[in-house]
Amino acid sequence: MKFALVKNNKELGERAFFEIKQVLDAKPDAVIGFATGSTPLPLYAKMVDDYKKNGTSYKAVRAVNLDEYVGLDAKDKNSYARFMRENLFDHIDILPENTDIPNGMAQDLEAECARYSEMLSVTPRDIQILGIGANGHIGFNEPYTKKDSTTHIVSLTARTRADNAAGFKNPAAVPIYALTMGISEILAAKKIILLATGEKKAQAIYDMLRAREDLSCPATALRGHPDVTVILDKEAASLLKFDEWTPAE
Repeated sequence: MKFALVKNNKELGERAFFEIKQVLDAKPDAVIGFATGSTPLPLYAKMVDDYKKNGTSYKAVRAVNLDEYVGLDAKDKNSYARFMRENLFDHIDILPENTDIPNGMAQDLEAECARYSEMLSVTPRDIQILGIGANGHIGFNEPYTKKDSTTHIVSLTARTRADNAAGFKNPAAVPIYALTMGISEILAAKKIILLATGEKKAQAIYDMLRAREDLSCPATALRGHPDVTVILDKEAASLLKFDEWTPAE
């Protein structure tokens, strides 16, 4: 596990884009796993800026997303499908048919989970972007999600719903359920970059590295992955003392 400490969001976007660009330079038809939320926004802004200035092409790229709320149409302003369009996909040359996000409006959610899991099994990701929840979740895999989980329906915790309430007029309007890529599917990516900013993420980052490796902090599963880069600002790294532990080789 490698670490990069950044001073601000601009640096975070640049450092994360460096990882993405390395993958694209080696494999223009790479499969990229995308995340939503405010943390990866500087990365997506950098990708758009680079596309406009340097013409980095995404025509051959396949994009898959971590998760989506249940019950929100893709046009809803709080859906992750719309988030990806407005913040990235509509501003680069990626083909719409090469993007896939769980369908939270599917009539049969279990069948949709099975479809998405099957798609992931035949679409190995070259790089997966992750955030981390204040409770240690990755994707929407809440505490006590099993490490061998595949795409599934999750009941969001009260903390997660509160943390995600900013875009909703009423916190009670935050969906109770979501569809999420499972932990085993996240770990199947060849390379992972995890982004975290702010003091609210400091405990989760500490637990990811130092807490007992059990189901109470889903992010501890990343310790067993051979290629993880964690990009943090000073606040998110505030509980770490790098001389107290040795990263995995």
